[in-house]
Amino acid sequence: MRIVAKLVLWGGLAGVLAAQQFQINLDHLASKSSDTVDVSLNGATLQFAAKFLNGKDPEDAKVQKLLNGIQGIYVKSFEFKKAGAWSAADLDGIRNQLRAPQWSRIVGVKGDSEIAEVYLRTEGQKMTGLAILSAEPTELTVINIVGTLDINSLSELGGHFGIPKLDVPKGK
Repeated sequence: MRIVAKLVLWGGLAGVLAAQQFQINLDHLASKSSDTVDVSLNGATLQFAAKFLNGKDPEDAKVQKLLNGIQGIYVKSFEFKKAGAWSAADLDGIRNQLRAPQWSRIVGVKGDSEIAEVYLRTEGQKMTGLAILSAEPTELTVINIVGTLDINSLSELGGHFGIPKLDVPKGK
């Protein structure tokens, strides 16, 4: 009976993690792109990679600490020589997975030629997932970070694991 209870518990945990990670079904765009980035790092791989960071370097130490709560980082990014290689349906397939009540869109930017959206997944007061969609006529990027996240420290991942580094001024 204990074995069955453990299996149910582990199965439930796997279900929670699977709900945080969504499917980025954009492989059909790789053949159309001039440049492709595909990063798929699960928790074990991240912990292994964290061992290569220098804990004495303040910036690396922050990244190591942040990685403790992260179970996965998934990035798909495409650059195209011509506009029109990706379609709104490609983004809609991802947006359909980022629905309430688990996910909420916290940022939505739509310009003449660009789209940027940020979604958070929360459980109670904890942030347990982050999704970023960024699209321009000749570029498309989707980022999914799975795990317990500290929004104040999240920018420290920029420049690591395929996540672009953004120079955002720190406010009070």
